[in-house]
Amino acid sequence: QVQLVESGGGLVQAGGSLRLSCAASGRTFSRYTLGWFRQAPGKEREFVVAMYRSGDSSNYADSVKGRFTISRDNDKNTGYLQMNSLKSEDTAVYYCAAAYGDFPNKASRAAYNNWGQGTQVTVSS
Repeated sequence: QVQLVESGGGLVQAGGSLRLSCAASGRTFSRYTLGWFRQAPGKEREFVVAMYRSGDSSNYADSVKGRFTISRDNDKNTGYLQMNSLKSEDTAVYYCAAAYGDFPNKASRAAYNNWGQGTQVTVSS
């Protein structure tokens, strides 16, 4: 298992930016696919973006393409989510997740067995 801790959430005006971090410990982070999900009040947890272990492949949800960027620093055991041009509909609790190895369905919530506690992002319009 790998333990994950998110940080960087907060309140931002529409059009602003935030960078979330996901600090990993317990196992070799570089062996895990990294995913970001979010959950708005009253809604299901949804996929945002995921990146393979080496960082050479990433998938984005259509709603965030061109605005959000995932990255990772395996030497620092940390993943990142840069969020630009934020909209009110981006308001949610954001979770990072990790799963061992590479796999094709990295947009699937069920594929991940390691989750952080979440960090709140609130975008005011």
